[in-house]
Amino acid sequence: MAEGKSEKLPFIGKQAPKPVTLNPSWESELPPADSNGKGSVLAKLGLPPKDRYKIVFFIFMLHGLGTLMPWNMFITAKSYFEDFKLGANNTVPTEVNYRSTFMQNMGFASQIPNLLFNWLNIFVNFGGDLTSRIVYSIIFEVVILLVTIVLAMMDSSQWPGIFFWATMVSIVLLNICNGIYQNTIYGIVASLPIKYTGAVVLGSNISGVFTTVMSIICTAFFDSKRTSAIYYFVTAIVILLLCFDTYFALPVNKFFRHYDQICQSNEKKSDSRAELNVPYWQIFKKASPQLFNIFLTFFVTLSVFPAIHANIKASDEDFFISKDYFTLFTCFLTFNVFAMLGSLTTSWVQWPGPKFLVVPVALRLVFIPLFIMCNYIPPDMTRTLEVYFPNEWVYWGIAVIMSYSSGYLSSLGMMYAPQTVHAKYQTTAGMYAAAMLITGIFSGVMFSYLGPLFL
Repeated sequence: MAEGKSEKLPFIGKQAPKPVTLNPSWESELPPADSNGKGSVLAKLGLPPKDRYKIVFFIFMLHGLGTLMPWNMFITAKSYFEDFKLGANNTVPTEVNYRSTFMQNMGFASQIPNLLFNWLNIFVNFGGDLTSRIVYSIIFEVVILLVTIVLAMMDSSQWPGIFFWATMVSIVLLNICNGIYQNTIYGIVASLPIKYTGAVVLGSNISGVFTTVMSIICTAFFDSKRTSAIYYFVTAIVILLLCFDTYFALPVNKFFRHYDQICQSNEKKSDSRAELNVPYWQIFKKASPQLFNIFLTFFVTLSVFPAIHANIKASDEDFFISKDYFTLFTCFLTFNVFAMLGSLTTSWVQWPGPKFLVVPVALRLVFIPLFIMCNYIPPDMTRTLEVYFPNEWVYWGIAVIMSYSSGYLSSLGMMYAPQTVHAKYQTTAGMYAAAMLITGIFSGVMFSYLGPLFL
């Protein structure tokens, strides 16, 4: 789209050319704000435009998928990193064992920058408007994934240390960009009806299902771990490029423009002094009940998944799922599918309301001891605590309820949070919600290290 492009407007008199900007806002070359939906039946009835074919809903769902796609691809490539690139049979002997704690190091490297930049993004303007943050974040993520693909193609057997640290640096940079991207998406969608925030959360949950299915397909089709990893990362790039393209489709949608105009009008009503001094603390206080719900939901989920959940073993050797696939199906596939279904349910049902959401959220704390009471056996450790739930079906049922409630309650919390404040502050409240989401994830990951101590 070239700068300076203009078109004649069908009004009396001469009109000055309007510059075109790559920004989903009223500065784009779009119909004037006061002509939005003019002449339509909905406009005459005083009703907002409809999201025809749920296009905006699916765009934000795609962005939810995109915000977690790079991270899920790294997690799915666990065997590629630990067994192929850093495996003892594939590298020269080194004094440092990079393989044994690779996943812990990757988790720490990813969550620290994600946590930091999610919070900074609320208070610090990283490059101007929201569009710039999303565009540059996606571009840098694609570049980092390309570097990862190049590393996959190279023979790093003679320099495992350099490969390890290059991968860690890539993960840090990737999650810095992803933290800004994720936080900004939640800020933008906060000005739309609450079910669109649910669409972002739904997309995040679909991301896990997508990568699990990709893992199964690539394992079946490719014998080489290198080839499988390359396809993982290429898929992540494709998803991010789709996110990039669809973001610029939003301004041409009447439904999105309608709510974008309302949001901007509310911002213009506040005087310049108020705009320069956003009441961050007051916004946080008003939204704090829902922010707590978001934090606690993700804290409980990440306390048990995947660290404890993935190390629960089958007690019955004759169980219909074999040992090789037990964790893949009862842990990863179960969690991702039912978290997605729980998130999807909020598109039709929003219960309980904001006031009582804390009740089921707090009750979920019981999942931490319940999972430990199952046949949880960490690697290289002998369990001395009695196994209270040895039955695979009981464990699987607990896993289903935990996963479904995680997707459902987290979606409700993300929907309710922006609605607790005035419309002109909903973007900031949405960013707070995204930051508390990451804070809950980080706290849960750190707490999961205590799992073996309970045994």
